Amino acid sequence: MATKRCFQTLARQSSIFSPNPSLQYLHRTLKPHLQTLTLTLASTSQTPKDDHIWHSLILSPNTHFAFARSFSSNRGNDTASDEDDGVGDSEDEDGEISDGEEVLTANRREYSVEEKETEAAAIGYKVIGQLERAERVFKDYEPVFAVIQIGSHQFKVSNGDCVYTERLKFCEVNDKLILNRVLMLGSKTQTMIGRPILPEAAVHAVVEEHALDAKVIIFKKKRRKNYRRTKGHRQELTKLRITDIQGIEKPDKTAPAKPEKSPPGKTEKASVKK
Repeated sequence: MATKRCFQTLARQSSIFSPNPSLQYLHRTLKPHLQTLTLTLASTSQTPKDDHIWHSLILSPNTHFAFARSFSSNRGNDTASDEDDGVGDSEDEDGEISDGEEVLTANRREYSVEEKETEAAAIGYKVIGQLERAERVFKDYEPVFAVIQIGSHQFKVSNGDCVYTERLKFCEVNDKLILNRVLMLGSKTQTMIGRPILPEAAVHAVVEEHALDAKVIIFKKKRRKNYRRTKGHRQELTKLRITDIQGIEKPDKTAPAKPEKSPPGKTEKASVKK
């Protein structure tokens, strides 16, 4: 019975008995063995179906054994459905891209002039305009200092100093700014403290560049969980150059007059006479 099942399986493989010339040699080799096996099994009881299989193997070598197989769908329908799926996927991808573009455009919305001024005032600055080449805004050092607040950070500055703040949104390089959140002013002769700010004081500055801070490594680990994450971050910064401090009396730059010295000869003579 095992031999019979083996040859039944062999009969189902129609590719072996294909008219392809490369497979004819295999058929000629198997044909004598099949005839011998048929004669030896002639005495055994066989069903008409088995007789049909043996005769078809021997007498019709070029016959293709087509066994009907039931599939859930035809090959043509499968390819068509695959193509439809591909089209759907591309449409979905296009939809995802369009959604991403909508999100980006929503994040990059245009601000009106009033909205820009309002948000800048909430941070603590006001944009005057661009610095022109002919302007001479940088001055010599003056013995006056101011404590200003930009966002959530406070700085003690004098004219000519350079400070780094978190990136200011609505200003570009070479823009002139007025920092109007002045908490304190001071000089050699007086000190003015705001409650909380000084409304009449102002600090002028120029945007020199937008830069990135040094890289900070963030490492997260959970014990006995095989969890390790490493991430880097560089904070966006804005470099400001302080040009002037207004709202306090500045001392005169004139140097005090030095006392006149008497010639050394006269003093010696006076000492000798005594």
